Amino acid sequence: MFHHHTPAALLVTLLVAAPMGAVAAEVSAVHYVPVQTSTQAQRHSADATVEAVRDAQLAAQVTGSIVAINVRVGEHVKAGQELLRIDARMASQSASASQAQVAAAQAQAQVAAREYERQQQLYAKRYVSQAALDHARAQWRASQAQVRALQAQASVAATQSGLHVLRAPFDGIVSAAPTATGDMALPGKPLVGLYDPARLRVSAALTGAQVARLRAGASVQLELSGAGERITVAGADVQALPTADAHSRTVTVRVPLPPQTQGAVPGSFARLWFGGAGGGPERYFVPATSVVRRAEMTGVYVQGASGQPQLRQVRLGQMVGEQIEVLSGVSAGEQVATDPQAAATVR
Repeated sequence: MFHHHTPAALLVTLLVAAPMGAVAAEVSAVHYVPVQTSTQAQRHSADATVEAVRDAQLAAQVTGSIVAINVRVGEHVKAGQELLRIDARMASQSASASQAQVAAAQAQAQVAAREYERQQQLYAKRYVSQAALDHARAQWRASQAQVRALQAQASVAATQSGLHVLRAPFDGIVSAAPTATGDMALPGKPLVGLYDPARLRVSAALTGAQVARLRAGASVQLELSGAGERITVAGADVQALPTADAHSRTVTVRVPLPPQTQGAVPGSFARLWFGGAGGGPERYFVPATSVVRRAEMTGVYVQGASGQPQLRQVRLGQMVGEQIEVLSGVSAGEQVATDPQAAATVR
C-alpha cells in the first residue's frame, strides 16, 4: 500500500522505466529488409487462349443414316482408325452392279478379240475382204473401250462406298461427337471433332505497341491455368501474323507450347508475358508480406531515424514472384518491416 508522502523521484521511476524497456524490446523484435532495386523494364501481359495447331472437324461427303459410332469424346485414336460408319447398302449394291457390268464387258471383249483373230487368219488366206477385217477390228477396239469405261464407273462406285466410313486423318483426341446413331449424315455437316494434343500453341491478340515490346524481348513467358511455374519460350519461336484485324486493329500472336505441357487443353485460358529487357529506369520492390491494407490506404512500415517503424502510404505495381513493385512511397536503401503486425504494436 502506497502512502501519500511517496517521493516524487521514485514515482517517476516506476512509471517511466518499465515502458521504455518494453519499447526497446518491441523495436528490436521488428525485422527489416532493404528495398530491392532493379533496372529491368516492366513486363506486360495479355489474355491468351490455348489452341491446337491441328484441329479438324470431320464431315461426311455422302448422305446416309449413321449406323455406328465407334468413339467417345476424350478418347485417343490412331490415324486411319474407323470413327463412324454410315449406311452404305445402296452404295455397296451400286458397286456390285458396276463390277458385274465390268465382268460382262470383259467377256464381250474376249469374244471380240477371238473374232478379230479369226478374221485376220481368214483375210491372210483371202477368204474375207478388207472391210470385214476392219469391222472386226473396230468391234474389238470398241469392246476394249467399253471395258475401260465400266471399270472407271466401278472405281467411282467403290470410292463412293468407301466414303461411308469416317476415319481419323491423324493421331489425336476426340474433342466432339455431336451426333447419335440414326441421325442423318449430310455432306459438310460436322460429325466428329479431332485435335492433336502433341501440337498446341497459345494465341493472343496484341496491339501494335504490344507487338513492338514483344519483339524487343529475347523471350516470352506463358502462364497457364492449373500449371505451376511459367513457361519460357524463345522470342525466335514466336509468330506474329502479318495482318491485323480490321475491327479490333490487333495482331494475332502465336506461341508454341512444349509437348506434353501440363494443364494445356484447347480453349483453356492462358496469359502471355513479354517485355522486361534491361536498361530501363530504376524500379523498387518490397516483400508482398510487408504491405498493409487498411480501408482505402495501402502502405508499408519503414524504419525511421529513431529506429521505430513508421507507416508510409505507397502506390503498388505488379507482383514479381514473392516481391511486389512499389511505384511511389519508398526509396533505395530504406528498410521495410517484413511483419507489419509486429511493427504496428510498437508505440
